[in-house]
Amino acid sequence: MKMTYTIEQLKDYLKRHDIKPSTIRIKVLEYLLNNRIHPTADDIYQYLIGEIPTFSKTSVYNTLELFMEKGVVNALSLKEKELRYDINTYFHGHLKCEICGNVYDFPVSEEIINVEELKGFIIRNVDINVYGICKKCNEKNKEV
Repeated sequence: MKMTYTIEQLKDYLKRHDIKPSTIRIKVLEYLLNNRIHPTADDIYQYLIGEIPTFSKTSVYNTLELFMEKGVVNALSLKEKELRYDINTYFHGHLKCEICGNVYDFPVSEEIINVEELKGFIIRNVDINVYGICKKCNEKNKEV
């Protein structure tokens, strides 16, 4: 379900993350908030190129890099050549469907990393990625 955000709401969101609002940053943020599909930089570029004639892939990469530095997005590799970006920065896992390629979020308890063997370690990041077949593709396979 797509939400409608005002320009002021988007600007405030960026300012709260210590990011100076610009047209490109606002458009990328709006896309990420409305398309929680774990898009690649190319997905974002292809969608926004029609709206901003001066838009470039470099602008997308620079914006996403800034968003990562400021904690607005997380990057996911998921055994792919190109990173995907997730605006949901809360602790959760991802399932990538081996058939359709879609990526789904699922809840994970933070207690999963409370492992005795890691005492004394400093954990900076945790990625929980699962690979399999999503419900939709599984249902399609049953029909065949």
